[in-house]
Formats: sequence, structure tokens, C-alpha cells
Amino acid sequence: MESYECEICGYIYNPAVGDPDSGIAPGTKWEDIPEDWVCPLCGVGKGDFKKI
Repeated sequence: MESYECEICGYIYNPAVGDPDSGIAPGTKWEDIPEDWVCPLCGVGKGDFKKI
């Protein structure tokens, strides 16, 4: 699975880890994250992330 990096703050979403604090379980693919999810560090939306 590919990781995605926030272009604003550098946070990396790793699907193997997920984002449990935001209700995103480990193993959740990027495509399956709700569109209203935001970066846990800076609050921007999915549109400000790039595949790495």
C-alpha cells in the first residue's frame, strides 16, 4: 500500500498504521478514507496530500 504525505506540514499517512485518533483503522487504504478527513497535524484536507 502506498503512503501519502501532507504537502503543508509533512505528515505521512501510512495505511499500515492508519489514523486511530481520527477513527481510521490500521489497514485502511487512502481511497477508503472519508473525503471529510483532515490531516491530524495541520487540518488540511485530502486534496493537499501527494502519493509518495
